[in-house]
Amino acid sequence: MCSTTTDWKQETINGGSLKHVDLDTGSNGWASPPGSLFNLRGLNYFTKKNKSPSGPYLLQPAGVDWLRAASKLDHVLSRADNRVMNALNKNSCKKSFLIAVNLQVPGREHHSAVFYFATDEPVQPGSLLYRFVHGDDNFRNQRFKMVNRIVKGPWIVKATVGNYSACLLGKALNCHYYKGPNYLEIDVDIGSSKIATAILHLALGCVTAVTIDMGFVIEAQEDADLPERLFGAVRICQMEMSSATFVETTNAKVVVTGGHSNRVRDEDGEEDHKRVAKSK
Repeated sequence: MCSTTTDWKQETINGGSLKHVDLDTGSNGWASPPGSLFNLRGLNYFTKKNKSPSGPYLLQPAGVDWLRAASKLDHVLSRADNRVMNALNKNSCKKSFLIAVNLQVPGREHHSAVFYFATDEPVQPGSLLYRFVHGDDNFRNQRFKMVNRIVKGPWIVKATVGNYSACLLGKALNCHYYKGPNYLEIDVDIGSSKIATAILHLALGCVTAVTIDMGFVIEAQEDADLPERLFGAVRICQMEMSSATFVETTNAKVVVTGGHSNRVRDEDGEEDHKRVAKSK
């Protein structure tokens, strides 16, 4: 165990552009809802359709960023100014691993809600999460799921989004995957679906009155994968659009590996092009 791992996570949890707030009373910020609030596929799901509360996250929360830019923010972990990746590379164990979910919000200004989850231990070989991290984009698109809970909000939002809903994001939206030696980033292009964009704009119209839990899970599709477990979850508490931090994209510096700014290296040192959209 590295002595600095706790320190770097506390730094990234508390240092984001969206502040870390109390789970029950906080506003204009984020918190970590307990996994037990999410009902996922249980041990007998494929025979009895049983669902059960998820246990603790597979990964630990490592911060949230609410960003805006003149153009869409792709592959944020490659940016030289990404605070979470900088903290991980500077302070954490070599075996630490990070998953970032980047929800890309279209509009006159582009926004990104970036959720970071980390582990200081290697992802267990053979596990569903391991197969997701090291799989191809087709496997990822078939399995990457988000589960929503509307904790607080106007009836129109609950009626439109659903008080509790699940969506295979990799099948409903264009997802781009970027894999590096110690991370996987998932960019979710909400603008790739007219329906998703319309729903989102409705929700954003009253976002300061909405508190929503978003859980991320790799879907179990056979008995051996059960029970499902969240790899992470975030509660967004009555967020204000104006709280987003502006980042420059026109001449943004990126982390260059092997002389190619649009390429990363996988854990075996091979070039890994994981930014291709899902197959249509």
